[in-house]
Amino acid sequence: MQKKLKRWAFKRSLWVFHVNTGGCNGCDIEIVDALTPKYDIERFGIKLVPSPRHADVLLVTGPITKKQADLLKRIYEQTPDPKFVVAIGTCATSGATFEGAYNVIGGVDKVIPVDAYVVGCPARPEAIIDAIATLIDKIDKGEVEKVEKA
Repeated sequence: MQKKLKRWAFKRSLWVFHVNTGGCNGCDIEIVDALTPKYDIERFGIKLVPSPRHADVLLVTGPITKKQADLLKRIYEQTPDPKFVVAIGTCATSGATFEGAYNVIGGVDKVIPVDAYVVGCPARPEAIIDAIATLIDKIDKGEVEKVEKA
């Protein structure tokens, strides 16, 4: 019963922190668009926070460069458990056109574990909302182990 109550409360109050690792800012604009009244992602209880220490979900955009890899790991470690990661955009999912460059490692999953992927260049606000709603649904059904540890 207590686990079920935790999942219910957690899924209705996800706080997100946005991390840009050096992309073109196209996906960043779409994240901001998802927060506007037109798409209103806050209706799901999702709130943008200014610090990873307050976040439940990291929204990561851009390809991962060698310089950004350590910073992203540090941000991931600062995020309290249970935590989730959503890779937004083609750059964050695979490295896109930057893949194979001398300073690019690739997608986010090469550095930290990813729970949801949103493809597109740039990723549409509808796709971002769908990925987060799917994550919330998995939390509600208990399919995500991370909530059980909380």
